[in-house]
Amino acid sequence: MQKLSLALLFCLGLAGFAQEVQFDYDRSANFGAYKTYQWIDYREVPVEDQILDRDIKRSVDAQLASKGLRRVESGGDLVVGYKAAVSQEKEFNSLGGWGGPGGFGWPFGSWGNTRVTTSTIEVGKLIIGMFDPATKQLVWRGSASKTLDIKKDPDKNYRNLEKAMAKLFKSYPPGAGKR
Repeated sequence: MQKLSLALLFCLGLAGFAQEVQFDYDRSANFGAYKTYQWIDYREVPVEDQILDRDIKRSVDAQLASKGLRRVESGGDLVVGYKAAVSQEKEFNSLGGWGGPGGFGWPFGSWGNTRVTTSTIEVGKLIIGMFDPATKQLVWRGSASKTLDIKKDPDKNYRNLEKAMAKLFKSYPPGAGKR
């Protein structure tokens, strides 16, 4: 449970300029027809920190409102949920030998020792899913991920979350009105 709370904390630390964002969508969905949405809880583990849960929802709500969608408690044209996760990945850094491009003896390679360092880094990921309740199909999915950097300032965390969500929803809706 504490790991999930940490995952959400890390996700709030996503900096708007440094994270990787990706999205995909159902090309047959008519995004122009969606006017309302409702939240569902499709996370596998309940969130211990309700403040973080509200912050994530508030940030997504602001983005969707700016795109013309209105939040409702039930009967929405879309159903929205999120998941947060932290994974450990290996990072490799190398420092080459002496010389300029190609090193001494170019074009045959560099001369000197090459040093490779390995470290384990934690990567936080926040995934937003939007489902069409009529078809029960995923119509849009976006994710933001970043190497984690714990920030102690909650106001800064929230601003960073807002930046990440603005970047993620920048291209929403894709192909509005197209079928």
